[in-house]
Order: sequence, then structure tokens, then C-alpha cells
Amino acid sequence: MPSISHRGGHMPPSPIRKLVPFADSAKKRGTKVYHLNIGQPDIETPKSIMDAVRNTNMKVLEYSPSAGFESYRNKLATYYQRNNIDVTSADIIVTTGGSEAILFAIMTCMDAGDEIIIPEPFYANYNGFAITSDVKVVPIPSGIETGFSLPPIEEFEKAITPRTRAIMICNPNNPTGYLYSAEELNVLKEICLKHNLFLLSDEAYREFCYDDRKHISALSLPGLEQHAILLDTISKRYSACGGRIGAFVTKNKEVVSAAMKFAQARLSPPSFAQILGEAAVDLPADYFSGIHAEYNSRRDLLVNRLNAMPGVTCPMPGGAFYAMAQLPVDDSEKFCQWLLESFSYNGATVMMAPAAGFYATPGKGKSEVRLAYVLNTDAINGAMDCLEVALKEYIK
Repeated sequence: MPSISHRGGHMPPSPIRKLVPFADSAKKRGTKVYHLNIGQPDIETPKSIMDAVRNTNMKVLEYSPSAGFESYRNKLATYYQRNNIDVTSADIIVTTGGSEAILFAIMTCMDAGDEIIIPEPFYANYNGFAITSDVKVVPIPSGIETGFSLPPIEEFEKAITPRTRAIMICNPNNPTGYLYSAEELNVLKEICLKHNLFLLSDEAYREFCYDDRKHISALSLPGLEQHAILLDTISKRYSACGGRIGAFVTKNKEVVSAAMKFAQARLSPPSFAQILGEAAVDLPADYFSGIHAEYNSRRDLLVNRLNAMPGVTCPMPGGAFYAMAQLPVDDSEKFCQWLLESFSYNGATVMMAPAAGFYATPGKGKSEVRLAYVLNTDAINGAMDCLEVALKEYIK
């Protein structure tokens, strides 16, 4: 029998989805599963943008241009300009989800064997995209004791080699919810300019910042225009994860030109979801106000419940809708599987993402989990009731 590729063998499983078979089995047994493992919001997708798709008068479902519909790119440019990101439609390539934007950035800016520095823990699929591209991830550890703040500049300097081509961040962060400050972003700017590196900035959660803090885009940092690449998606912003529409944005014309060749090779992004995304730019200015307040209350409830449990530590996230918690267990993957296989409380259990999959450094995150506060407060309370009882039963 032929063997699979080296790349296929090293591709990591998703820490977010790998326990799904155990959750499915629990449901078949009649156990309710609170899904805190995945960033799938329960917020309703706006009816007006769904109606824009329903009411489309399209005789033939044709390919769109490889860069995306011009009308959508023009609308996206106005959206970014409203967010202090000075770009035009020529700086934007519409992608098939934020995932493709990330892959385009890595493939465009790096060759096989090159290195990309990423503060860890980080979005697990960054590892997968790097392996797909034969690029080496160089992790810079951040810790729960500092709330996962940016590691010191000295740690970046020590990690830079002649093969280093880029630094990647997610801001606000998935999986930690950490929101980078202006000071931290300027540290990254200094490093990128000094060592002539790209800064890849995943900004999927731009709208979700708390405690009166504001998001700062890498593309709004003066002097970094030729180094910064913004990676984006409509998935979380408009609760439209199934739309699979993202954006690759940079003012570096050489990078746009190279990325366009990858865009042409995959032909075009999905047409219907671009129509949805274009309509979303016209949502009322106060659209996010109620959603923001809802996530804020969910965050506060989740973090307070977690920190009230003996042996649990959970920093207060500054953005996104994720929290990382350290549990009094030796192996969170075994614990999360046990929750689905062997535990229930009042007919329910909770599903979380074991955190080791968000690290590149072996052994890191073994006692941590990521929780997505994408369920309503009643469901979060139910999930926390399950977790509190489960921990007492598991460690007794």
C-alpha cells in the first residue's frame, strides 16, 4: 500500500474538533452537550444580509473575479476606512474564509524552510497552514500568569535567525482573548522594521473589545505599510461562519500581485457569501452595540464562575469571545474526553478544547483549556455547573 506524505503525517488534528466523535456519542446516549469548544456564535445572522442572498436575481451562478467582486471590495474598503485603516479596493483580495487569507500570506511571503515567529498559545490552524507550506513555526511563549501579554522584545530578538521572514499575531487573540495594546504593537513594529520582517495580523475579532478598550490594526501603524498584512473574515463579525468569506489586505503592491496568482489558481471566492458580506457593510452603525453588551455579560459570567472554582485560574480576556483557563488536572485532553465519555450532571456535560493543541512547544498547555463564550448566559451557567461538579468528581 502506498504511504502518505511526510506533510500529511505531520498535519496536526484540530484541538477544537478532535473530540467531536465523543460528543456525538454522548448525545446519542441522551446527554445534553454544552459546546464551549468552538467559536460558533449562537447570535442570529442578521436577517437583512440573509435576505440580500435570498433576493438575488442571478440567472447563472458564474465565477466571480479572482480578487472578488469589485462592488464588494469597494464596500470593504469603506468598512476598513471607518476603522482607521486607510486602504482601497486595490489593496484587497477576497478569500475563501480567513483560512485562505492566512494560507495566501504564508505562501506569498515565505519559502519552504523559512521561519515564522508566533506568540503562543495561538490559533491551532496556524500550525496546519505552516506545515502545508513547509514553513517552520518558531513559538515565543506567553503565560497565563501575565494574562498572555506579549512576550518581551528580547525573546523575539533571540528567536530571529537568517530564515525568519515574518511575525504573526491574532488581535484580539484566539485562543486567549488577549487584546494587544498600542505599546505592544509598536514593539512588534520596531522588530519588523529592524529585521525587515512581515507582520501578519489576524484581526477576525476586531469588533469584540471590552472594558472601553479599542482595537488597533497593524495596518494603521505609521511606517509599517509595506510590512503589514491584515487577515480577516466575516465569520465571527456577523455570525456567518458558514459563509466562508475572508479578506487578504495589504498596501504592499508586490505582495498583492504575488498573492493574486494564488487567488487565480483557486479561481474565485464564493459568490453568494460575497453578496451577504457586501450587504453586511450597510448594517446600522449601532448593530454591534447589543451584541457587544451580550458578549461582555457572557465573558464576565464565565470568568467569574471559573475563578470561583477551587484550583482554577482564568485571566479576564480583553477581546474576542474566548478564555483560557488552567484546571487542577494533569492532562486536560484526558479530562475533556472523560467529560464526554463518562460524566453527566442533570443530564448534561460540557465540551471544551484542550489547550495543548494551541501550543507548538511540546508539553505546554497540558492543564489548560480554551472555552468559547458563544452560548447564552443560561447555557453558560449550566455548563459551569457541570464543570464545577466534574472537577470535584475527577480529582477526588
